[in-house]
Amino acid sequence: MATAKSIEPAFQGVGSKPGLEIWRIEKFKPVPLPKSDYGQFYSGDSYIVLQTYGKGGSGIYSYDIHFWQGKDTSKDEAGTSAIKAVELDMILGGRAVQHRELQNHETDKFLSYFKPCIIPLEGGHATGFKTPEEEEFEIKLYTCKGKRVVHVKKILFSRSLLNHDDVFILDTKDKIFQFNGTNSNIQERAKALEVIQTLKDKYHEGMCNVAIVDDGKLQAEGDSGEFWVIFGGFAPIGKKVLTDDDIIPDKTSAKLYSIAGGQVADQIEEFSKSTFETDKCFLMDCGLEVFVWVGRATQLDARKAATQAAEEFITSNNRPKATRVTRVIQGYEPHSFKSNFDSWPSSIAPSAENRGKVAENRGKVSALLKQQQGGGPKGKEKNVPVAEEIVPPLLEANGKLEVWSIDGGAKTPVASEDVGKFYSGDCYIVLYSYHSREKKEDFYLCYWIGKDSTEEDQNTAAKLTASMFNSHKGRPVQGRIYQDKEPPQFVALFQPMVLFKGGLSSRYKSSIADKGIDDETYSPDSNSAIRILGTAVHNNKAYQVDPVATSLNSNECFVIYAGSHLYIWQGTQSTYEQQQWAAKIAEFVKPGVTAKYQKEGTESATFWLGLGGKESYTSNKVSLETIRDPHLFAFSPVQGKFEIEEVYNFDQDDLLPEDILILDTHAEVFVWIGQAVDSTERRSALDLGQKYIEWAGNMDGLSPYVPLYKVTEGNEPSFFTTYFQWEPAKTQIHGNAFQKKLTILFGAGSAEGQGSQGGGATQRASAMAALNSAFNPAGGGKGAAEPRGSSGASQRRAAVAALSGVIADPKIDEPSPVASPEKPEEAPEEPEAAEEPAPEEDDGEPKVAIEEDENGILSSQSTFTYEQVRVKSENPVPGIDLKRREAYLSVEEFESVLGMSKEEFYQLPKWKQDLTKKKAGLF
Repeated sequence: MATAKSIEPAFQGVGSKPGLEIWRIEKFKPVPLPKSDYGQFYSGDSYIVLQTYGKGGSGIYSYDIHFWQGKDTSKDEAGTSAIKAVELDMILGGRAVQHRELQNHETDKFLSYFKPCIIPLEGGHATGFKTPEEEEFEIKLYTCKGKRVVHVKKILFSRSLLNHDDVFILDTKDKIFQFNGTNSNIQERAKALEVIQTLKDKYHEGMCNVAIVDDGKLQAEGDSGEFWVIFGGFAPIGKKVLTDDDIIPDKTSAKLYSIAGGQVADQIEEFSKSTFETDKCFLMDCGLEVFVWVGRATQLDARKAATQAAEEFITSNNRPKATRVTRVIQGYEPHSFKSNFDSWPSSIAPSAENRGKVAENRGKVSALLKQQQGGGPKGKEKNVPVAEEIVPPLLEANGKLEVWSIDGGAKTPVASEDVGKFYSGDCYIVLYSYHSREKKEDFYLCYWIGKDSTEEDQNTAAKLTASMFNSHKGRPVQGRIYQDKEPPQFVALFQPMVLFKGGLSSRYKSSIADKGIDDETYSPDSNSAIRILGTAVHNNKAYQVDPVATSLNSNECFVIYAGSHLYIWQGTQSTYEQQQWAAKIAEFVKPGVTAKYQKEGTESATFWLGLGGKESYTSNKVSLETIRDPHLFAFSPVQGKFEIEEVYNFDQDDLLPEDILILDTHAEVFVWIGQAVDSTERRSALDLGQKYIEWAGNMDGLSPYVPLYKVTEGNEPSFFTTYFQWEPAKTQIHGNAFQKKLTILFGAGSAEGQGSQGGGATQRASAMAALNSAFNPAGGGKGAAEPRGSSGASQRRAAVAALSGVIADPKIDEPSPVASPEKPEEAPEEPEAAEEPAPEEDDGEPKVAIEEDENGILSSQSTFTYEQVRVKSENPVPGIDLKRREAYLSVEEFESVLGMSKEEFYQLPKWKQDLTKKKAGLF
């Protein structure tokens, strides 16, 4: 255990809320960096960056610690950053993942905190440095690499360094040029445009011109000619010359070594999860990345020695500078570590044990801090709050619902009076047509698989659903739903929804007959019991159970038909909502029959006789599934196979038209398909989703029956977009990733003209004016760098919407035809007709002003009561921002209604903010 002297006072109270915290190493001590300097790094310094993630449903925070070392930092400062990172981890309970970050070789996770990029400055604390505002302007040349997070590197201003493979930015006093090498990819060109906006804001007060120059398109005049004049005239450029910084080691098969006495010891030939012992450290060499695995029971000195051993391992093996070093703690291994194994089975030990060890470690460190400071840490952990159910986003009401059952290789419409009745031996297709907030018709299409249904019926359901998807021009959300894993938006369509035993399908009947199994299919005339579990529209499934006393539960209600009597049994711990719902279920399954109420403890003898006699039953409450933070994954080909790659701190801009992505919320899995994905990849999209589910099942225990959805770009439903900071207007802009960014930066028509800013009709000029106003507000020049949730974001959305109305590029193809991935014998999808762009909700209405501080906290000088700003207010306030209702509450009422401070609320991810507001009636 660490001694009192080893605990840094600068780390007091760290990790007590979600978000970033940064320290710079000054005279071998970590010094907190002002928030205004976050994202500003100097090449002569070393830094420690802590990212704290929200509690989710586990009741504890999780952490990533990065120690960043500038290329000119001293060896002593670099070493101090590594050592202090270990000490910081101990203060946090010893469960953080640690990353070594070298300038120009930063990990994607690190760069994702500072989107679109970081541009390290010269100098440092010891030598003195100038802020960007103090520096005298000089021409700078940068390279830009990366499709989601971009690695920006300042290079020597020389024509000889230009090449055909990379994207370059030339920053001059009056104009910023982007040079696109012939062989550069679309995504890197798009990210470079974001970097240009950052340079424009930081060094030009938002007032300089921007030009795009394409490799191989030489023009004596205009932007191209001006670009080459700066380099002293045009001359052919050569092939790319690799430097040490360009050499990135290949990912290789993992090799495992033990660490003993602070040294890397023997290689372990065969290994699995069981190889890792809780009181030891190991090094896993993956070529591109070196992991140091640390057992929970190891001491502080052993952890420091293991990290140092990894540094020596890299040096002694002459590894490139780009080799990453990541230290992981037992029980908190990231996906990048676990992906080196065929499986990573879940621990048998309950999570409570881990929480107990974490609390114990943190308690010891807190006691040491108290000895040093004469008091406890500022960020003392609060008791874990009782988890309350939050209503997830549901589909808009008043749509058209159609249901078909599968029988004999075909689908048959379900009668309206039977919609909501599902049999475990059957399969069904559900189509819900509705109008979203964007005022267009949307479709929710899925097939439901009963747990006892036959494989033939399941295949038929999949094939017919795919055919319906194609007939609707690929627009519906296409889903696969397994019994007992129904997602909220599915359940909410049925009022009520009851799951019965048995089945009506001829294939099901034949299969149980062949197996000699008795048919238990529900019959209205037979004794039956239906369990009422849910309390709201999104979880109100009812289940048929055995009509015996042992099926009862004091926390629930039951509808029971026995001995020609219909009963509604109410447990003593059941809710009013359950009791009301039980009455509705009774009318649904036995219409016109009067039910007799039986309260627990006062039942009649006839009631117990109908259940075969009174017996003991449970009073255990069904626990809700743990809520987990969502993760977004991309796929990249490595050595002939697809590797899963996480997209960190994702947002809407990470949904690139050329990609297929996986969004895993743990409760659902979405396969998102960009418009530019070719037809072959589209057809395999759901197969890819199934492979991911199998992989995540091996690594994270994801259920194989989790709902799986296919979502196409431009047709994203609310229960998908809720996980993003979503701007609907962006979906109105078509084209590849680069064309979309050009449209936003330059205006309509630029996707075709590649940066031309001249001419245009009045409508286009108006759209350009809106865009300029949004990205270059008077006085500040920081429109594009505003934080999420700012009022400027609404202005930019309006500008993008205006631009979308004048885009007409016949060169941009419609989405490629889509066919179902389930089976090969499917009809191709018809191309989708163009939609009229829809106006952004509320953007045209004047708003009561909202202000945002440097920490992203929203407030208004005009405050109103909760009753005035809530969604169902009887006395609503005109002119408030309907998407930011919480900003108008007083500090006291905000905490009372939302159960947390404003600071805590605005540190939450956007999707959690929305769910919290929905629960409180503010969204």
